[in-house]
Amino acid sequence: MSRQATFRFYEELNDFLPAMRKKKAFTHSFTGTPSVKDAIESLGVPHTEVDLILVNGRPVDFSSLLTGGEYISVYPCFESLDISGVTGLHDRGLRISRFILDVHLGKLARYLRLFGFDTVYEKDYDDREIARRSVEEKRILLTRDVGLLKHKDLTHGYWLRSQQPMTQLQEVLDHFDLYSQAKPFSRCMACNGIISPVSRQEVEEQIPPLTGKYVQAYSRCTRCGKIYWEGSHYERMRDTVARVLGRKNSSDSS
Repeated sequence: MSRQATFRFYEELNDFLPAMRKKKAFTHSFTGTPSVKDAIESLGVPHTEVDLILVNGRPVDFSSLLTGGEYISVYPCFESLDISGVTGLHDRGLRISRFILDVHLGKLARYLRLFGFDTVYEKDYDDREIARRSVEEKRILLTRDVGLLKHKDLTHGYWLRSQQPMTQLQEVLDHFDLYSQAKPFSRCMACNGIISPVSRQEVEEQIPPLTGKYVQAYSRCTRCGKIYWEGSHYERMRDTVARVLGRKNSSDSS
């Protein structure tokens, strides 16, 4: 027998809905007694994007069953607001700046590492491996694939709206409110390892001859051994970092 419930999705959750359902209450028909999680995902919204569900005004978890006649309000993740006393959908302990990215986000991975964020990215990972590491290592999954965010075991993930790497970076920093946590030039952009100062003598054989004439200070990745120094490429990256962080400061003062 077919039953019905009324749904209303708020804020950025509307990005997943067709135009006729955006920013308004609508009726959804179903059979049996599906969980509210299954009903929400059948409407196109990944459970990882949801942080609060109210059924007839009362908070419920994902396992709550629908029987028909309910009014369901669905809210997005409140990254900068602690609502742990209201909802049990996500463990607050997972809200940390550790990420894993899907295979199409290589440039974003480099940008996140540039800003000092622990970011796992491998070209040959399949969806199952990405989801497994996200859960086991308590990493937030970033992806452009809505279907990947519906993996049953995932707890924390975010669907990137933009397709441009620099805009994606700003999107992540804004959504998770990470500007104060940025530690530029502390991670290797190639492998995600920690960068530490090293004496010139330790890396003498790896320094290009012309560079050695003008540069005295060096750093090295503790994982892959890549050598870093403050050349023209560093100056361009420093300008990028200043521009992105300055954007946040400008918006706060306006």
